[in-house]
Amino acid sequence: MDFATLIGLFCSVVLVGLAIGDPNNFINIPGLCIVLGGTVGAVLVNYPVRVVARTGAVIRKVLSNPPSRTAQVIGQILEISLIARREGLLAVEPLIQEESDPFMRKGMQLLVDGLEPQTINSIMESEIAGAEGRHEVGVEMLSSMAAYAPAMGLIGTVIGLVQMLGNMKDPGTIGPAMAVALLTTFYGAILANLVCLPICGKLKMRSREEVLLMEMQLSGIVGVAKGENPRIIKEMLETFQPPHERASRTEPPYAFQRQSRTSKP
Repeated sequence: MDFATLIGLFCSVVLVGLAIGDPNNFINIPGLCIVLGGTVGAVLVNYPVRVVARTGAVIRKVLSNPPSRTAQVIGQILEISLIARREGLLAVEPLIQEESDPFMRKGMQLLVDGLEPQTINSIMESEIAGAEGRHEVGVEMLSSMAAYAPAMGLIGTVIGLVQMLGNMKDPGTIGPAMAVALLTTFYGAILANLVCLPICGKLKMRSREEVLLMEMQLSGIVGVAKGENPRIIKEMLETFQPPHERASRTEPPYAFQRQSRTSKP
């Protein structure tokens, strides 16, 4: 669970709530219908239903906080490299079934199949490009919602002003019409700036992290396919890590642990 996201949303809601005072003054059902209904309707027009249906998965990705896997990936690649050098590439095949990451598993399978490093690189780069494209769809959808919400608020403001100006003879209608006019703009700004844009930014960050990990896996698999020295592969993979995560230079060059292969008592 990403507590930073939850804390940020909580602080935003609480601070805005304290600023507005009595919340009853800011509740307007017609205004909410205009903003929420208009935003959802515009998104459904712009994107296929299958894309919009994945919104739940997008939100879960934002709320999740997966630990860094770079050290684990380095350990996996080094083990594969050592096994390949000692016993040949076919000896890596038993490890494929243990691997839960689809991208890594595919790279290992291509390695066992004996494909050329250039071919492996081309196939896995296509996989990375496909993953980036899927991530971009989610980011674009949230960005579109951030653009539609204020626009729907503006439409609600125009509706409220028209209602108010059309019934100036009846003072009792001026207040509700003015509330619609002002609150729809408020709802649109809140939805865009406290929900859609922050989620969009977090999705971009998650996408960069995932793509970086895939590029790291690709570099390691291609290095093994080229028959490079495990020490060189380790040095190359550590360039994907921030300095504070890199292994100490005093450690043995092949010091690592795989979580899937713990020693049995």
